[in-house]
Amino acid sequence: MSQMIAPSVGFIGLGRMGKPMALNLIKAGHPLVVHSRSEGPVNELLKAGAAPAGYPGEVAALADVVFTCLPDEATSGSVYLGPSGLVEACRPTNLFIETSTVGPELARRIGAEVEAKRAGYIDAPISGGVERAEDGGLTIMAGGTAETLERARPLLEVIGATVHHVGSVGQGEVVKLINQLLVAVHIEAACEAMVLAMKAGADPQQVLDVLSSSWGTSAMLTRTGPKVASGDYGTAAPTRLLAKDIQLVAGMASENGLSLPLLDRTRETIELAMAGGLSETDVAALATLLT
Repeated sequence: MSQMIAPSVGFIGLGRMGKPMALNLIKAGHPLVVHSRSEGPVNELLKAGAAPAGYPGEVAALADVVFTCLPDEATSGSVYLGPSGLVEACRPTNLFIETSTVGPELARRIGAEVEAKRAGYIDAPISGGVERAEDGGLTIMAGGTAETLERARPLLEVIGATVHHVGSVGQGEVVKLINQLLVAVHIEAACEAMVLAMKAGADPQQVLDVLSSSWGTSAMLTRTGPKVASGDYGTAAPTRLLAKDIQLVAGMASENGLSLPLLDRTRETIELAMAGGLSETDVAALATLLT
């Protein structure tokens, strides 16, 4: 294990969302220790003043509060519950803040393991995309005890503009997956609306201007519509991430005995996009399946 003075905060997972969140914590004056699978983001954080850790458990040993921002359930499970993971190295002074989108059951399982070590855990998934991660304007949905959330709140308010306490551990993920259901359905609706408008000869910018003050508007139309109109999709929100989230939504619906037709239809479209080579392309490229 590295010999160094223990920083107050750790961060594991320096991807599209994690890296700007970690940078904001440094800018706010919090000494940070970081770990990530990719060397490039780690080096960028080191230049900003962070200290490195070689594996997740080392982060828990060096920092009392540890954020995780990870790409999928398998990675979250490994980081928390695997060999040399966070739970194995857990101390009673630790507080773990899981900002990843995972299933509620995994969050509850991790929470129980952490609680058994007399430490703290909240599932605090985030919404707002990379832009809001960069400017500290994320929406945070936190599940856990009121006492644990209050301990985490000063740090959460560095990365987010709005912090909602939505219940016990696991409920943060429930609310996030409800959000992702709406994100997916609204993206497909926005793509269909824009493609129809353009095929029918309407000026796409005029359509967006009209809809901006009409009942048909949505946050997903505002961010997706211009991409569809220009055909310049980019990679800001890769389809693979929404595919992962919608799979978790489907699992939650099944566990609760629900059949959701809009979920099923949107899931089919996302699966077609993945099969068609759009996994790394922005989700607005679902529009290309309609033409």
